[in-house]
Amino acid sequence: MKKNQIEGKQIQKPNANLSEIKEGLNSVQEALNQKIIRPVEEMHSILKARAQDLAVKKKDETVQSKFVEIVMFKLASETYGIENTFIREVYPLKDFTILPGVPSFVLGIVNVRGQIISVIDLKKFFNLPERGLGELNKVIIIRNNKMEFGILADIIHGTRSILLEEIQTSPIETSGIGAGYLKGITNDHIIILDAERILEDERIIVHQQSE
Repeated sequence: MKKNQIEGKQIQKPNANLSEIKEGLNSVQEALNQKIIRPVEEMHSILKARAQDLAVKKKDETVQSKFVEIVMFKLASETYGIENTFIREVYPLKDFTILPGVPSFVLGIVNVRGQIISVIDLKKFFNLPERGLGELNKVIIIRNNKMEFGILADIIHGTRSILLEEIQTSPIETSGIGAGYLKGITNDHIIILDAERILEDERIIVHQQSE
């Protein structure tokens, strides 16, 4: 009788252990589901969001690298453009003061909200045909990290975005402007000036330092 009871206990004990093992496995599986599988799903979601952000940034950088924003203006009979990154502001030509003993291409100085700005007449600087001053004349204030001055414009035509591929860098035939001051010309004959080169011209720098 004791043997049967012992045998019965021996038979029941494995069943109990199997149940406990299954219960333990279920608990482990549940823990794994909570601690491993869910974070992996979250990781996929995060990585997908990051990939989308990178794609948008890359697209923006591509768009920015393909286009340049310019201000268009008239000098004599031609339309010119200067990159917006070099332009501080466009100011109407009002009263200006003529300075004695300066090069002929220096129109004079203007007071822009308390700041004295020299104004350069690019028509004289580049030996372009001249025309008289009028109400439409504007001063385009250009600058880099070393220099700042205004250039006289006959008329401002506004701003425009231009494809870099549209700017032809082949030799340009213009009346007086050297190729070193030009970045190129667009398909519709807008001449893009090299503002950095103009700002670093020694003749203008010498004059600015002598004031």
